[in-house]
Amino acid sequence: MHFGPESIAPLLTAFDAVAAEGHVTRAAELLGVPQSSVSRRLRSLERILGLALFQPVGRGVALTTSGHEFFQRTHNAIRELDDAVSAVRADADPDSGLVRFGFPLTLGPRSLSTLLAQFHESAARIRVHLVQAHGQALATMLREGRLDVAVMIPPPGDLPAVILGSQQICLHVSRTHPFAQRQTVGIEELANESFVASPPSFHLRTLLDNWSAEAGFRPRVPFEINEIDTIRALVGSGLGVALLPVAESTDPSVVTVPLTGHRGREVALVTGQYRPTAAVARFHAHVVSSEFLAR
Repeated sequence: MHFGPESIAPLLTAFDAVAAEGHVTRAAELLGVPQSSVSRRLRSLERILGLALFQPVGRGVALTTSGHEFFQRTHNAIRELDDAVSAVRADADPDSGLVRFGFPLTLGPRSLSTLLAQFHESAARIRVHLVQAHGQALATMLREGRLDVAVMIPPPGDLPAVILGSQQICLHVSRTHPFAQRQTVGIEELANESFVASPPSFHLRTLLDNWSAEAGFRPRVPFEINEIDTIRALVGSGLGVALLPVAESTDPSVVTVPLTGHRGREVALVTGQYRPTAAVARFHAHVVSSEFLAR
């Protein structure tokens, strides 16, 4: 049985997207096609190969052993084909296309909405697919070609990056905390405090652990969560202090106190190793010129 590239290519594209996302609905949104079409393409590919490529896991799907082997053998080829097709299409029509943009959990919603509104005003036909995640996840998606560009704080050392500015890290305490009246606080003064912090895989937690070690103590962390707004809420309730970037909107229950010394981290726009389309290049230039991202 012979299948030409015009018939097999959509099936492989659907397979690659679902394998990368682990979810049919998200893959369909990424591809811009109905979920039912993606499901049909997967079933057709499995019939052609004569084996199951996916198995259900919770609300998503996971690769079978055969599916994993097939993904390893086809992923790079599909990425290269997709990159070539996207580049040619973008050259033909540079005012349209798709930008897959990632941003960190600590990038404020007002900064993001301003960035997108300004870009949409000048490039209304370019679609922007948004992904919010912590730094390690964003870096992985850039390396795998699942994102085109991402704001990262700080940038990884192995990917192209343009420094946009810096983000100051401050002490956050409840309004009734003794440090709420201070102009500045040193890290060494926090040895007896309880912290509300991100998990160890997050960069903010790495800063907390490293700065505390330099000051000669190990931070006590009774509450650990990856959601920044929830950390601030717990701090406002008096359940601990936190080291966080300054919020874009004020919370009357939380006071922000500057830390002594240089306590910040770089904000960068990071890209993958793939050739950018005209739409991605246009979005990249827009973000670089948008100084409001700097802290």
